[in-house]
Parts: sequence; C-alpha cells; structure tokens
Amino acid sequence: MGNIVSAIIISLQVGKPQTIGNNDSADSIDQAWTTGFFKEPSNKSIWLGKLNLDGDGQADLQNHGGLEKAVNVYPIEHYSYWIQHVALIDPRPGAFGENFTTEGLLEHEVCIGDVFQVGKALVQVSQPRQPCWKLARRWRVKDLALRVQETGRTGWYFRVLQEGHVQAGDKLILVERHHPNWTVSSANEVMHCRTNDRQVAQDLSNCIYLSSRWREKLTQRALTGVKENTTSRLDGPMKTDR
Repeated sequence: MGNIVSAIIISLQVGKPQTIGNNDSADSIDQAWTTGFFKEPSNKSIWLGKLNLDGDGQADLQNHGGLEKAVNVYPIEHYSYWIQHVALIDPRPGAFGENFTTEGLLEHEVCIGDVFQVGKALVQVSQPRQPCWKLARRWRVKDLALRVQETGRTGWYFRVLQEGHVQAGDKLILVERHHPNWTVSSANEVMHCRTNDRQVAQDLSNCIYLSSRWREKLTQRALTGVKENTTSRLDGPMKTDR
C-alpha cells in the first residue's frame, strides 16, 4: 500500500494567533483582525497531537482547528499557478496558512479517509480545505478565497489517529485507502459545483471518514435541496463586487 501514493513535507509551519491591522483604516482589508494564518517554518522535530502541532494555534476555533482539522495541508505545486494568475509577491511555504507544505500529492490523488504514516504519527484525510476571507485578506486579493475554491486548488485537512513527532523532510506514506472514489477533488466538486444534485450529496455524506461538519451540511442539502450560504465564509467583513 505504501507504494501507491507517497509525498514529502518540504516545509512545516507553526504559529500562534496574532492581531494585525488598524481599526481606523477606511479600507476593510486594512482593519484589525486576529488570525493564526501567519506561520513560521521550523526544521525541528515537532510533536503532533490530536488537536494540532505543538506551537500552533487558530484564532477562530469554531471554523478552524480541532480534532478534524488538526493539520492544514497545501501542495507546493499550486504556488506557480497563483504566482502566474494572481501575481502573489514572493510566496514562501506557509503562504496559504498551511502547516504542511507538501510535494508529490494533489487533490485528485488523495482520498477522503486516506491514512498516512508521517514521521512517528498516523494522520487521516478528513475533508478538503474550505478557504475563507482571511486568505484573501492576507494577500490583499479580495476574491482569492473564491478563486481557490473554484479552481479546486484547496489543499485538505488531516485528523490525527496516532500522535507523534513530525518534521520537514518526512515522507507521507499511504497505509490505508478506504474510499478510492472520493478524492478531495471529487468532494470539492460535490460541495461547490454539483450543488443541485441531492443524491450525490447524500452519497458523499454517507462517507464515514468525512468530517462531521461536511456530513451534516451535505445531509441537510440532500434533505432540503438547499445549498448553504457561503457569503460570510468567503467575504467575511470585507466587501467584494460579487
């Protein structure tokens, strides 16, 4: 199984929440906000617990972090796209707020429920990342979260099955695959594109390894046919032209 999919952590980032900006600014993008988005790379071996990496933290614990979002993962392969299409200035690993910047694994290759050995830890894919307005504010591109969502270049989250030390340079070795048909890409498509298909929403919600929050949203959509409102997540306090 380990030979089917493998990747490597090329950079590992952690950081505690901080408040930046100025409430006196006329532009909403410059007003004060508190975020754990700004993370610094570490070459040390770091303990990965059930909730997060040692030294890491999230400002909005209602929507970030926790048992099913312990680790935020983003492929380095996407960086060139954003440099070309959004003109991000000198993005470094961690530019998308991720803990693990990986190489060798993309959204169409990793599946919900996949279990990876990483260093001394075991982690499991729980859901795609749903980008929020803080990503847009970080890069001063007001529609960046929407563009990340629409392109499917979202990255994903890990839950932690077995705690242990991890570090940059560790391989991600696939040890279990439960749902080969439910890639991160296909889950993104159901959540964000096939919004009128109640049956496929029900099918994905039946995946027991999907995060409870996504399962709840999809179950509700399957029952009602109503897609959840994403305006507050994508726009937050910032106004856009959408």
